[in-house]
Formats: sequence, C-alpha cells, structure tokens
Amino acid sequence: MDKITALVTESAELTPGIQSLTVRLPESTDWDVRPGQFAGLYPADGSMLLMRPISVCRWDPARRELRFVYRPAGAGTRSFTALREGDTIDLLGPLGNGYDTEALAGRHVLLLGGGIGVPPMLELAAALRNAGAETQVTAALGYRTDELFLAEDFRETGAEVLIATEDGTAGTKGTVLDAVREAGIRPDAVCACGPMPMLRAVKRYAEELGIDAWLSLEERMACGVGACLGCVVKTRETDAHSHVKNARICTEGPVFAAREVEIG
Repeated sequence: MDKITALVTESAELTPGIQSLTVRLPESTDWDVRPGQFAGLYPADGSMLLMRPISVCRWDPARRELRFVYRPAGAGTRSFTALREGDTIDLLGPLGNGYDTEALAGRHVLLLGGGIGVPPMLELAAALRNAGAETQVTAALGYRTDELFLAEDFRETGAEVLIATEDGTAGTKGTVLDAVREAGIRPDAVCACGPMPMLRAVKRYAEELGIDAWLSLEERMACGVGACLGCVVKTRETDAHSHVKNARICTEGPVFAAREVEIG
C-alpha cells in the first residue's frame, strides 16, 4: 500500500446526501486496484488524524483515476464535499481484499447492492464485462426512494439491472431479493454489499440455492491496515493473526466467502 497525494478531477452531488469524488493518482503511482477494495481518504483538517475508508466505485488504470461515491456522515466525510477540481487529497491504498473475478468468470453472477453498498458493485460489474462472453451479470440495486444513483452506470456495463425501493416509487417495492424473485432470476453465484440485515438475508438465500456467495462487510475502521483489531467479524476458522475465530475486515476482508463468516 502507498500513501499518496492525488489530484481532484471531479466532485459533485449525485442525489441529496450522495456525493461523487474522482481523483487522479500521480504518474509515479503503480496501483493495482481490484473490485471490492477501498482506500483511506484523509481530511485536510489535521485535527482529524484517522483516514476515512471508502470503497472504490470505479478504477480507470489508463487515466490513473479512482472514483468514490459516498454518503457524507461525520465531520471527516462532510469535509470531502468541499473539494473542488484542482484540489488535492491524501490517500492510503489500495486496501483490503476484493472479489476474485477469475472465480466468477463464465457464470451467471448476481450482484446485490443496498444503499451505499451500491457503488462498490459497479467496479465489479465493469470487471466482469471483460471476464468472457459466457459471463452473465444481473445487478439488483436497492434504494430508499426513486433517487437511483449509478443505475445508468450499471446499465452501461451491459449488466441486466433490477431496481428495488423501500417506498415502491421505482422498480419492486421491497428488498433486492424481492426484485430478484419477482424477475425469476436463478444465478450461479452472488456477490453483495449493503447493510448487515441484507447480508444475512443474502447468506440464507445462497444457502437455500446451494450457490457460492461473497459478501463485502461494512464496518467502522480506525487504522485500516489491520494493526488495531478495531474491525473484526466472527469466522468459522481460527485466524492466523489473532489465533481466535475472528478476522480483520480491513485486511482479510472486506470481501469474504459467505460460508467463512458468522453474521447471524
């Protein structure tokens, strides 16, 4: 991993409460970013020492550009909304383990994104577009209302897109799994990112179908590099680092095989 200073090339509000930030890495940077990985973004205010982990939404290696789509929550992420084209920001990355696109190639892959779990699935959809003609991608995206940020971006990858909204203003009223069942989709594998109740339901769904599932877990992080043990998930197997049945989400994750983690 490297800590670098990146140039802001775009900063905009996509919908109320959802921001997009694109940065260009220095020419000397040699990053290999995989779908599902994240970066630590540092607020310019030196009084806020900890980085803010944000998943990669899109990675353009030719332009060395990273796009982040995030929901401003605390003071740190709210400070990023003030960035403008030409500003700079310090980043640490790439961090964490992402999705294994080779294991997904040639299969019908169902991507499930809920709320702010939608953005990291876009890079996976784009990567799977290049995984071979036999690879089929269906993306089911869940929102609260009809503010469907990034839905068109998913369609541009060639993925079949299903929409679910909590209030029924667009697509299926209900959850992403409601939309999948309504459409009669029967995938070979599923990848998901979203709130924990959704991930628990996805794990049960994959077990019912007897298919592989990979889950990207969201958790508050402090160091982001595995040193503080502040972000852990219970696992079926003993972790080689801590020697207990825990794994660090920031390093062993955030993407885990569903069968490896105990999330209820």
